[in-house]
Amino acid sequence: MGSGEHRQDPDTTDFGYQRVPVEEKARRVGAVFESVAERYDLMNDLMSFGLHRIWKRQALNAGSIRRGQRVLDLAAGTGDLTEAIARRVGRDGRVVSSDINPAMLARGRDRLIDAGVVENVDYVIADAQQLPFADASFDRVTMAFGLRNVTHKERALAAIRRVLRPGGQVTILEFSKLYLRPLRPLYDAYSFIMLPAMGRIVAHDSASYRYLAESIRMHPDQQTLLELMTGVGFEDCDYINLSGGVVAIHRGHVY
Repeated sequence: MGSGEHRQDPDTTDFGYQRVPVEEKARRVGAVFESVAERYDLMNDLMSFGLHRIWKRQALNAGSIRRGQRVLDLAAGTGDLTEAIARRVGRDGRVVSSDINPAMLARGRDRLIDAGVVENVDYVIADAQQLPFADASFDRVTMAFGLRNVTHKERALAAIRRVLRPGGQVTILEFSKLYLRPLRPLYDAYSFIMLPAMGRIVAHDSASYRYLAESIRMHPDQQTLLELMTGVGFEDCDYINLSGGVVAIHRGHVY
């Protein structure tokens, strides 16, 4: 299973199960997250039964993030991973919290300020496909649940590789392909019936959560994403399946 943009008209790309003009996707994704920003954290807890917190903790550990490092957290959203990274790198380190969506980034900034995390975090609105940072300027890059919303995933991966220093590592946490086949019908029913229903009740927006479910299905599976990472020059790439492959942690290195 691969991303829709590899198989069809290069002037269009997937937005969930729809095909839309390439230049239209970013606007539509932006509208989705603008709509859900206010209830995003609550919905994450409800949708994943709180598991997203464990998944992010595992991704943080898999990222080998250490005190004093400079880390870029892409698609940082409401900042929960940024906060954990900031505490781990300490005062001697630095975290750049980056997101393409101003509403999400503002919510993340407010959250970190409320938590007292202010000394070692910067905030940058940026497109992951065109990162506004110098070559070899970060020790680590993290990206949790953001890559599937990027139009050209190879461009984003290449941009991430460019900004990593020799010895650097990218850690990508993303929904993937459930490998336990007997559970797939149940997972589909949950994704396409329960998620939009929860979105309607809690966030007053069922369409955005239907898109989120569809975007998960259109995202490259574990092996395809590993090949994309290898293709842009990452070395020693691997992945760790969590919760039966519902999500996976992907890692790649720069030497």
